[in-house]
Amino acid sequence: MTLDDFPAPKEGFAGASDSSSRRPRSGSTRTASRISPGSAPDGYGLDNYYLARNGADEIQLDLFLDYTSNVALYPEFQKYFRTSRPPLLAVWSRNDPFFLPAGADAFKRDIPDADVRFVDTSYFALETHVHEVAAAIDEFLSR
Repeated sequence: MTLDDFPAPKEGFAGASDSSSRRPRSGSTRTASRISPGSAPDGYGLDNYYLARNGADEIQLDLFLDYTSNVALYPEFQKYFRTSRPPLLAVWSRNDPFFLPAGADAFKRDIPDADVRFVDTSYFALETHVHEVAAAIDEFLSR
């Protein structure tokens, strides 16, 4: 099994790179993330650099294929959230194609006082909205 066995991300979002060229695979629909003007491309560039290393595709596949062990732990996480109600801040990308807004909203089912905020961006929120995210964290930690 290889990364090609998984569906490509929606066009316009970061995808895996060919390990020899660090460019999207020929004919691939996997293209660079749309990063807002003025944003440093470091995060995207570093992600692609590290994903292009020899063996990184196998590491990613291991994580993908083991995701069910994470999901199996959800009831334990949810029980902890319901009983302990820790302070929780979730700053979420409104347009992320992988981590959907419903995932952030779900925290409020177990922690009604959870502070859930959405930024109008896609997957690379820190590259496009770093000041907004930092302000939310600063405000949350100042309480």
